[in-house]
Formats: sequence, structure tokens, C-alpha cells
Amino acid sequence: MVAGKVKKPGKRGRKPAKIDLKAKLERSRQSARECRARKKLRYQYLEELVSSKERAICALREELDMYKQWCLAMDQGKIPSEIKALLTGDEQKAPQSSSNKVPKNGKFGSSGNSQSKTC
Repeated sequence: MVAGKVKKPGKRGRKPAKIDLKAKLERSRQSARECRARKKLRYQYLEELVSSKERAICALREELDMYKQWCLAMDQGKIPSEIKALLTGDEQKAPQSSSNKVPKNGKFGSSGNSQSKTC
């Protein structure tokens, strides 16, 4: 009884479909294949995204290390040639064989920061 009425068996609601079982299984398999393919593409995209972010972080760390080395050199009374070139606004005339020059990766060999990570 529902709200004072007796429920009669009738033709309301969805009728059970007489779908071919093989066709239903094949649709299910196809759907699963498509789902796995989408999942694979999503993981590839995320891995590429993580990889690009890691490269960006590495580049920023190297730049930070370079600035740290410049600061250490200036604390010791040496002015790196890159800073001199920036101050004079003449980057092309910076000496290439200067002992104060910071390598492109921002590291000074054994005198560099021992805590810096290589990327």
C-alpha cells in the first residue's frame, strides 16, 4: 500500500529490455577500451606537465645559485664581471676570461655552495 492505494501490477516503469547479451558485452568492452585510452592520455599529459615544471624549477634553482654566488663574491670584495657589465650597460664588452666570471650554471666548482642540488 502506497498512500492508501493498493499497488497493482501494471505496465508502468521501464520494461526489461531484451538486448542481445553478446552485443551488450561488446559495448561494455569497447567502453572499457576507450576509458583506458583516455586514462593513458591523461597520465601522459600529467607526466609532461610535471616534467616541464621540474625543468622550470631546475632553471630557477640554477639562477638562484648564480645570484647567491654573486652575493658571496661581492661580500668578499669582488665584483663579478656580469654585474659590472649590467651596471655599465655593456654586456658585449665583458671580459670572457675573468676570474670573477660566474659559469653559466651559476656554480664555482669547489668554492661554490655545497648544498646546491644539480638538476
